[in-house]
Amino acid sequence: MASAMKIAIVDDEQDMRQSISQWLALSGFDTETYGSAEEALKSLGPDFTGAIISDIRMPGMDGMQFLKKLMSLDSGLPVIMITGHGDVPMAVEAMRVGAFDFLEKPFNPDRMTELAKKATTARRLTLDNRALRRELSDGTGIMKKLIGSSPVMERLREDILDLGQADGHVLIEGETGTGKTLVAHALHAVGARAGRKFFTYSCAGREEHEVAKRLFGPDPDGAVIPLIEEARGGTIVLEDIEALSSALQARLLSWMNDQGTPPETRVIAICNLQEQGKTCENALRPDLYYRLAAMKIVLPPLRTRGEDILTLFTRLSQQFSEEYGCEAPEISAQEAAQLLQAPWPGNIRQLINVAERAVLQNRRGSGSIASLLMADSEENDTTMTTEGKPLKEYVEAFERMLIDNTMRRHKGSIVNVMEELCLPRRTLNEKMAKYGLARADYT
Repeated sequence: MASAMKIAIVDDEQDMRQSISQWLALSGFDTETYGSAEEALKSLGPDFTGAIISDIRMPGMDGMQFLKKLMSLDSGLPVIMITGHGDVPMAVEAMRVGAFDFLEKPFNPDRMTELAKKATTARRLTLDNRALRRELSDGTGIMKKLIGSSPVMERLREDILDLGQADGHVLIEGETGTGKTLVAHALHAVGARAGRKFFTYSCAGREEHEVAKRLFGPDPDGAVIPLIEEARGGTIVLEDIEALSSALQARLLSWMNDQGTPPETRVIAICNLQEQGKTCENALRPDLYYRLAAMKIVLPPLRTRGEDILTLFTRLSQQFSEEYGCEAPEISAQEAAQLLQAPWPGNIRQLINVAERAVLQNRRGSGSIASLLMADSEENDTTMTTEGKPLKEYVEAFERMLIDNTMRRHKGSIVNVMEELCLPRRTLNEKMAKYGLARADYT
């Protein structure tokens, strides 16, 4: 583990930095030495992959100034400070500023090695976490399916990453069609269990004895391994957790309590209540609810996601147009406003249906977005529109969608997009920057 991680040693005394370097090299670390803080700062920064050991008393820039500079560059850099006898108050101040730990001279070399291992492990976790965050922002892997740049979606992706890494049990709530099962997959994919077993099981629409046998066993015929055994070490996603009887909720809680912390097998519970006024909290036993809800994700309804609605509709209609071998429908400003105003009781699932029907309508050369939304509102017994939004929001959302669609159609050709939209290059560049659109995404 440690052999791949670096230790930067900063000390004005050559004998001290050489002896530290030799000891850590024998322990498997890759060491770099610097005679001053100023020299070290030329090489160290946010991309440094290891930890730093620095003397606190040095000429020129001292250890405290050096520490503060490093923390301003990257607060996640682990810095171990070496202090002399009587410098404990200064060491305490260093810890307050952000030092990882400190060693008091004369120090035990084994203690230094132990701290170096802890610091490099912490650095590895920090860098891994950042890599995962970059994966989220780049939209790679399963996270690519969580489309949207609205604040609620940005927050959702952050929550997934944070709770995915936390490795405890999780409760997911949200309206029907918001993507709760997809989020459960994402939680597993970004966590430490990513390569382990992953099972989903719906607790709804089954007899109690059937659920008990599948979850806990025993199976009289021995043909089915209980899920708690089959998923050992991995993740179990329990959909419709509210459908479990009180007795089975008690068994589930007992099994979860027996696992310890962190749990050997992770439970991600999905609550799918639809009844007016009912919540997961009053549908579950309080002890089970609070055990699960210590880590909770509530998915945003589609109607709160603003221009994400148009982004999703565009992507979906393009997918369906390829599937059916026809052109995707062109959306007018009025239709864009109608999509943004619709209440979407069925959320993304409903949007998928509308996008598919819009493509089929376009292939026949008849129909409109308004007629599809009206049909849905009558079927779901909802009003056609929700509360209006400022005109500026509609205009910007439509403008973004129009540029996005045109860039896709012309495969990122700026010249062709400028021609079609009658925009000078500078204006197009400014609008693309404003809406977070990059030419590289289309080429």
